[in-house]
Amino acid sequence: MYEIGVLIDSEQEKEKLMAIQHGEQKERISLEEFFALVESDPEHRYEYIDGCPYMMTGGTPDHSIIGANMNRILGEQLRKRPCIVYNSDVYIELSDKTNCLCPDASVSCDRRDRHAVKVIHYPCVVAEVLSSATKARDRGIKSELYQNIPTVQEILFIDTQVIRIQLYRRETDYWTMRNFTQGDTLELTSVGVHFPVAEVYEKTTFDNTFTDEE
Repeated sequence: MYEIGVLIDSEQEKEKLMAIQHGEQKERISLEEFFALVESDPEHRYEYIDGCPYMMTGGTPDHSIIGANMNRILGEQLRKRPCIVYNSDVYIELSDKTNCLCPDASVSCDRRDRHAVKVIHYPCVVAEVLSSATKARDRGIKSELYQNIPTVQEILFIDTQVIRIQLYRRETDYWTMRNFTQGDTLELTSVGVHFPVAEVYEKTTFDNTFTDEE
């Protein structure tokens, strides 16, 4: 679907790549150019928002553990269902062709996403593990973009500073938001998945039962 084998070989393109990496480059590029950038710089992760590429910052150990826990929870409960769980390696391409996002976890139960090669288009659940550097963008423009995907029914924003998960759920013509914290059980009604909030934070610095073990 995309020609992604283009390498950045000129000095001008290398300077542009460096500017993007340092958050200085806001020039709009095409979706094909974005995937060429991704292919040419496999050591970094990027997102494509409103036609502009953004390099994603590295996460903390807690961020990595929470993302892995979320993927495991979803994967285990949906293993025998006609749904696929994706990690942050998979992009969600929006229909406007100017946005391409990679949440920390996503679920698609839509046949049209089966055997996808590079991107999916029809997720029903997305989950973002928040970091201090990207929290504002995740809860702002990215939240709005996810809500504009017709198939998305539920969105999770998982905090890494406190034990808190925000769940956005699509109703008939509006969205609701609810906070879940320690001791709560969260249910994703669109896919029939439920789990204790504490399970998402297992083996992180919040998990005293793990850190106290010898």
